[in-house]
Amino acid sequence: MSHCDVVDRNRRSLLATGGALMLTALWPAHTRAQTTGGKSKIGVIGSGHIGGTIGGLWVKAGHPVLLSSRHPEELKDLVAGLGTLAQAGTVEQAIAFGDVLFIAVPYGALPAIGQQHAAAFGGKVMLDACNAVAGRDGQALADEVERDGIGVTSQKYLPNTKLVRAFNTMGYMVFAREANRPDPKLAIPIAGDDAEAVKVAEGLVRDAGFDPVVVGKLKDASRFQRGQPGYGQQVSAAELKQKLSLP
Repeated sequence: MSHCDVVDRNRRSLLATGGALMLTALWPAHTRAQTTGGKSKIGVIGSGHIGGTIGGLWVKAGHPVLLSSRHPEELKDLVAGLGTLAQAGTVEQAIAFGDVLFIAVPYGALPAIGQQHAAAFGGKVMLDACNAVAGRDGQALADEVERDGIGVTSQKYLPNTKLVRAFNTMGYMVFAREANRPDPKLAIPIAGDDAEAVKVAEGLVRDAGFDPVVVGKLKDASRFQRGQPGYGQQVSAAELKQKLSLP
């Protein structure tokens, strides 16, 4: 084989490798997950009661999960109890790790988190379980949520994410108790503007052991924010749809 043939073969090999790497980067997270058995890597931002519970359910369903906190060392026991698919780290590590992100922190933390990590979010799907409570998060932020709706407000403060509202309507003890119950499963209302992100969220809700109910776009997430008809409903999907007059 001539020197020119070797160079040409190496060049074609490099081009093919580069093309494959580019395709991998461009594939949506859920498409990449399908090639590895349908399991997404999930980064959890805020691993308190809600984050730890839902993150743990995903681990049990076979998803690799990185649970994060401002004090990752405090998650050692939680991670040890979940097994090898779970690990603990910083918020930065969770964002870098996850094909999909899940945020469950006090609502007042969202503006700072969004400002600090907007570039790192990289357009990833993010499930948002945060609720605005005036006494904890400030009256101004609570008023903004009431005025504009929590989905629209969350997207404002978490830029460069494909946001889906999910897992905000009930306490962690309900989620822990009702996950994977016999049919009919507990309904989880979700809402998002990006159709692909909503599909990813639907799959993750099912993997956690619940039945997703798509309520609409982010503006419609106000229908299941605190104090609204879809909030706190421990019902089946059919019952929730009836309560919210969904088709």
